[in-house]
Amino acid sequence: MTSRSGRTALGAVVALVVLAADQASKYWVLHILRLPERGDVAVVPHLDLTMVWNRGVTFGLFSASGAWSRFALAGLAVVIVGALALWLRRAESALTAVALGAIAGGAVGNVADRLRYGAVVDFIRAHAFGWSWYVFNLGDAAIVCGVAALILGSGRTPRARGDAGEPGPSRSGASQAGPSQPGPGQPGAR
Repeated sequence: MTSRSGRTALGAVVALVVLAADQASKYWVLHILRLPERGDVAVVPHLDLTMVWNRGVTFGLFSASGAWSRFALAGLAVVIVGALALWLRRAESALTAVALGAIAGGAVGNVADRLRYGAVVDFIRAHAFGWSWYVFNLGDAAIVCGVAALILGSGRTPRARGDAGEPGPSRSGASQAGPSQPGPGQPGAR
């Protein structure tokens, strides 16, 4: 899938898979497991299910309880997802397309929660050695992994991205093949 439309389709599929997994896990937590009624559920030694209604953004930042905040944060997320969709249409690698799809899918899942419940459903709590991470959901995990992939992918060399890296004109128009020769009328010209 090296074509631009193929990468766009790949990103869209990833976004839909992330959105479906995120919403299915939240449905299960709320309506089948009934986590709000049960309280904490230990899954494995360093992972619990713990119900948190997140009225802020990632990690509860900018939390507000007014009705305006739910729509303002949802609106901001929709604008960001729109920008991600434009970026996805221009993605130059499959890694970028997958990362953008993961971020968009997670963001849309959280917007759906915010509009449906007035808050985002967070329920995964990792902890170890007296240290506890923030409570999050699958959409949040997809967003973090997508951002990490974008950061790690940005450090790849042109050759690793598929650019042959062959010598050619530089931005200034000079050849990169070796030292440039002075032109007529320039210092050092014969």
